[in-house]
Amino acid sequence: MFTDIGTLELLTLVIMAIVIFGPDKLPKLIQDTMGFIRKVRSFADSAKEDIRSELGPDFKDFEFEDLHPKTFVRKQLMGGNEDPLGFKEIRDSLDIKSVLDDRPSPSVNGRSGSVSMEKTGPVESAAGGAPLAAGERPPFDLDAT
Repeated sequence: MFTDIGTLELLTLVIMAIVIFGPDKLPKLIQDTMGFIRKVRSFADSAKEDIRSELGPDFKDFEFEDLHPKTFVRKQLMGGNEDPLGFKEIRDSLDIKSVLDDRPSPSVNGRSGSVSMEKTGPVESAAGGAPLAAGERPPFDLDAT
């Protein structure tokens, strides 16, 4: 909940709390707030246990975090031993490294310090499938851009 608060924001909140409530009332306020948070947590935990007991033994491993859509999708599509839709096979067939190996890689000339792009493999033209000659530009497709 508060993972995006930086040190400056936290320091500002502490200073504002000291100014608003005063240094003598601040410890009692913090203690009361922590007690309230503990009561709310215990109430939520007991409610979860009541729901689990009412659902019966079929749902003994039921987790409420699984109801979050992102967790549900991750668990159903990416996790588990079962893969009824075949997503594991599709995920394993995608190999990004082989795609990146076909791209030109930058190299630095040692003497002049200039950067040049070297092709790692022959580039085929779209029309005939034959490799392009050195220095030849690939055909431009206006609809593809």
